[in-house]
Amino acid sequence: MNAETDTVLQLYGRSTAFNVQKVLWLLDELELGFEHHLVGGRHGGLDDPAFIALNPHGKVPVLKDGDISIWESHAILRYLAAQYGDSRFWPLSPAERSVHGRWMDWSQTTLQPDFMRLFWRFYRMPEHKRDTEEIQRARRACERHYRLIDAELEQRRYLACDRFSLADIPAGTTLYRYQEMGLDTALPARAAEWYANLCQRPAFQNRVMTPFSELRGRESF
Repeated sequence: MNAETDTVLQLYGRSTAFNVQKVLWLLDELELGFEHHLVGGRHGGLDDPAFIALNPHGKVPVLKDGDISIWESHAILRYLAAQYGDSRFWPLSPAERSVHGRWMDWSQTTLQPDFMRLFWRFYRMPEHKRDTEEIQRARRACERHYRLIDAELEQRRYLACDRFSLADIPAGTTLYRYQEMGLDTALPARAAEWYANLCQRPAFQNRVMTPFSELRGRESF
């Protein structure tokens, strides 16, 4: 636990939830101790009054730090980076910080919707209900996004700079499931090298490269 606080961080959300994995990954990168409360999916609890008091939207993840409750995964990532990270995760320069923020926002508003559409339409849809054309549209969209990342990586090893940073977490979290869901989803060369580098990180191995078979064919949260 960071020496700046005697309060143990509390994280709410199931480990197989995509947005929760982003937060788990960063918590491990920052070597922060925390208590993990399994909420959502088969664990239930999203409509419990105690949880709604933490997040009125009834969604995970939620991070509680003392008297502060933070919801929305990227708000949590930014909070953790600013509160507990060093310049690797929260640069002092607003200009440099904005580069990280741009990739985070692009990942959330552009890449993630298409990735999640592919994951839900293919992996989480019972096979007899799959729409092949819809799956292919989502797949082509994802391929465009990873080609864009590949082109950017010609200039540097990671998304924002030549070292791992906060910018890599939202987009990077998509990669394991994209590669392992059972579709032929080869990455372009530089994007594949980026993914290989992420796979060497213990926090990525522990929090993202984890089984997700319980989600196969499961249409509900």
